[in-house]
Amino acid sequence: MQTHVLDYLTEIVRKVPDKTAYSNGMEGLTFREVYEQSRAIGTFLSDSGVYREPVVIFMNKHPKMAAAFFGVIWGGSYYVPIDVEMPESRIRLILENVRAKVMICDAETVEAAEKTAFEGRIMPYDDICHTEIKENVLREIYERALDTDPVYIVFTSGSTGIPKGVTACHRSVIDYIDHLGEALGFDEDTVFGNQAPFYMDACLRELFSVVKFGASACLIPKELFMMPVRLVEFMNEHRINTVCWVVSALTFISSLGTFETVVPKYLRLIAFVSEAFPVKQFNKWKAALPDATYVNLYGPTEGTGVCCYYTVDREFGPGDVIPIGKPFKNTEIILLNDKNERSGPGEEGEICIRGASLTLGYYNNPEKTAEVFVQNPLNPFYPERIYRTGDIGRMNERGELEFISRRDYQIKHMGHRIELGEIEANVNMLDGIQAAGCVYDREKSKIVLYYSGETDEKTLTVSLKEKLPRYMLPSRIIRLEKLPYTANGKLDRMTLAKML
Repeated sequence: MQTHVLDYLTEIVRKVPDKTAYSNGMEGLTFREVYEQSRAIGTFLSDSGVYREPVVIFMNKHPKMAAAFFGVIWGGSYYVPIDVEMPESRIRLILENVRAKVMICDAETVEAAEKTAFEGRIMPYDDICHTEIKENVLREIYERALDTDPVYIVFTSGSTGIPKGVTACHRSVIDYIDHLGEALGFDEDTVFGNQAPFYMDACLRELFSVVKFGASACLIPKELFMMPVRLVEFMNEHRINTVCWVVSALTFISSLGTFETVVPKYLRLIAFVSEAFPVKQFNKWKAALPDATYVNLYGPTEGTGVCCYYTVDREFGPGDVIPIGKPFKNTEIILLNDKNERSGPGEEGEICIRGASLTLGYYNNPEKTAEVFVQNPLNPFYPERIYRTGDIGRMNERGELEFISRRDYQIKHMGHRIELGEIEANVNMLDGIQAAGCVYDREKSKIVLYYSGETDEKTLTVSLKEKLPRYMLPSRIIRLEKLPYTANGKLDRMTLAKML
């Protein structure tokens, strides 16, 4: 039984050592290079006395960054990715939380790293990736490892403004990658087009699936996601056939008429995550690439990535909701009502996750961990953790799980309980709309709608009066050139709320 994520790398390097594992279109690393450079880094860390502790990776998104992750794991420690685009205050809070002894940088980030509050050793990647490998040392570290040892810490936003470090272990990563790959059909011919930043858990889909299946990943330059035609041309140039992207990246392409100029002709699998895919935009993708497989993914960082999937098998029209389907193998989804009882058929409930894919909790934060990683209320007989997502869902008449809303997005307005997501969904159905986001001004008891698109506010107001009951109509409608999004591709409602 596999118990260590490095088994993926050691097995695949024997099979296809000279195949490119990760590239950015200009530079790349083969499996052999990833293997050798990561083992050198692991040896360096061991020689430095770093073991079973966090190591900060402060690098630009590059194939070497992936090798650095594996290097930390070879050394028996766990990596903490940060990014130069993070605000200085957030970087400072992360460094204060993990208190690492070593930070690995690249030539471009060393200067920025030296300006942080980091008190440990700052080591350039190119200085340590050629360390003489000590086979006996790495073997001893590997043999002492347990499947409950941490692999990484990634930081998510906290409701108080303090980031929370989600800590995943070998067991949860293996469970996730094995079942994700089985459900989506990854293989050695898969060429991923990576969109997710390397400091988010979303990149696991490419990072570990590449070494699991002997696939390849092309790290798409971030600036291309501002140029939809050039983005698709890049995908065709590198024969990308698989994407697992946030919905906003996909709608950015479809909403701007890109398919009239060029289509991503090699794409065979299009997986989407983070937000509900507006059916109008989804159908544009289906029309452009009718033979591709489309998969809706759902899951929180605390579950090591995504935990549910739905392979689209029917047509969806205006007003329909694309389900999030069913959980991966070895995972159970429990819907709990306000009485901590299982919700009945068609009844809404909080989505809770049970299974080996659950992470260890929040690093150095037992209070926040205890709030959401709780005893299963349906099992009073022995200790069993579940994760309470804060998301509301229900089972439809087909037995498929549907995402309804965040618990945070439910409001009480004019005596009615309202899902802000329902307002957004109705706006997104309209022509001339690219994206929409609702927030609630509690001080003034007003619903405020922000949107981007060609439609003017007056036309949108008239259209919504035909779709929504009076108590759900926004009090204010504000058009923006572009809506704000978080780093992991979700609509940034906190930023919208600050604009009130």
